[in-house]
Amino acid sequence: MNQDRRDRLRDAAIAVLAEAGGRGLTHRAVDAAAAVPPGTAKNYFPTRDALLRGAAERCAEEYRALAAALTGPGPTDAAQLAALLAGLLRDATGDGRPRTLAYLELRTEATRRPWLAALLDPVAAADFTAHAHLLRTAGLPAGPERGRSLTLALHGALLHLLTGAPATLAAAGLDDLDRFAHELLAAVCAERAS
Repeated sequence: MNQDRRDRLRDAAIAVLAEAGGRGLTHRAVDAAAAVPPGTAKNYFPTRDALLRGAAERCAEEYRALAAALTGPGPTDAAQLAALLAGLLRDATGDGRPRTLAYLELRTEATRRPWLAALLDPVAAADFTAHAHLLRTAGLPAGPERGRSLTLALHGALLHLLTGAPATLAAAGLDDLDRFAHELLAAVCAERAS
């Protein structure tokens, strides 16, 4: 099979998930989004589960490319890390919004499909390690607990950024992502009482 066309269909499936949600993911919708003849998606992905798998694999590939950039030398101080985190949030809710929405739709579908959860769980789990690594390279208190706290806070922020009205964003401190990232790092890295 033609890998370029397969990738085009997987990208179209991501676009459909982002725009129409899980219920809108059909072969016909993917064909239309990919601007290919009717029946093309069915030829490459015979079932809806195959479409879901294709979209999930594509999301995982894109995530691995991003994660590779995050596990390199990394930021060398808190200011650089805050700028990186604010940039990640901007990308995930800006140009990367379709990918982020599709990933969230896939995670929802995974609650009913264990095979999909198994495919996506390594992507989600990798965030904890990547964020602990970023804390460490920035010279901040790190470790698994702080990596988890940072990851979970960022994931919660993403949901609000994707769905929140201006008043909600302001109440959450997400109306200024640079300030939010600095405050988040201060909270995650604060010395904890024993």
